[in-house]
Amino acid sequence: MKDATHPYYGAMLVLLSSVAFSSKAIMVKLAYAYHVDAATLISLRMAFAIPFFAALGWWAMRQGTPVRMARHDWWKLALLAMAGGYGSMWLNFEGLRYVSAGLERVILFLYPTLVVVMSAIFLKHQITRREWFAMVTSYAGVVLVVWHDVVLAGFDSADTLYGAGLVLLSAIVYAGYLLVSGQLIPKLGASRFTALTMGLAALASATHFACNGSYEKVASFPQAVYMLALLMALVATVLPSVLMNLGIQQLGSRKVSLISAIGPVSTIMLAYLFLGEHLSWVQGLGTLLVLAGVMAVSLDKATKS
Repeated sequence: MKDATHPYYGAMLVLLSSVAFSSKAIMVKLAYAYHVDAATLISLRMAFAIPFFAALGWWAMRQGTPVRMARHDWWKLALLAMAGGYGSMWLNFEGLRYVSAGLERVILFLYPTLVVVMSAIFLKHQITRREWFAMVTSYAGVVLVVWHDVVLAGFDSADTLYGAGLVLLSAIVYAGYLLVSGQLIPKLGASRFTALTMGLAALASATHFACNGSYEKVASFPQAVYMLALLMALVATVLPSVLMNLGIQQLGSRKVSLISAIGPVSTIMLAYLFLGEHLSWVQGLGTLLVLAGVMAVSLDKATKS
């Protein structure tokens, strides 16, 4: 009976994680109104978040579960945290300087189809007809939404395309993160994996800031910047990271994609409420195409699991 409840428990964890993570783009856009750069904003976010991840790591170590990882697994974990954790985060934050929160989330949501492509390239998994259909549909939806922002909305096309490219690169890196995390989480456990990867990502963030940031500028920010960074740390970093990794442990990285379909919808709704962004029928159609593609590939994977 206990095992039968796991899919529902895992599904709820992933659902809550997706909604919480969706608020990140809204907070970033609000913080950018105070002229904060991406590296500094991430550093503030991680500075507030790291005590919680340190506590999580301490708790995980107290469980006494033995860790069985080879040396190459530890190197893989470090690279995963710095490139997949911090690298994808910086690309995403920097991209948000140039694109709307709704467009950012739609592009970022391509990661399940990117996992399929990476699985085919690196793990020699065969791409099915449904997965091909899902990818074509998803990418057509993204093209439609980007086309709207570039042409119909009259945005600066060069900046919009540049920002969209950064977000797409962030999605590619994040897809690699998911692919490798599915191999390491069973060895470390979800809590220990989360604490280690986020701790290393915070170290990479601090190093980047130390090389390029200004401590005097950080000390002079309005109180609203610190409050937004704190909210990002708690609501859009700690909570979704823990819930997502627990969900992956329960369901596997493939089934998680289906439930995460709520992400773009919740971001668009939050952007409408807090940023005044409007959804046209072109954007709506593009978003629906992306959702349909992701759900198709997720359903295909779920039937095989």
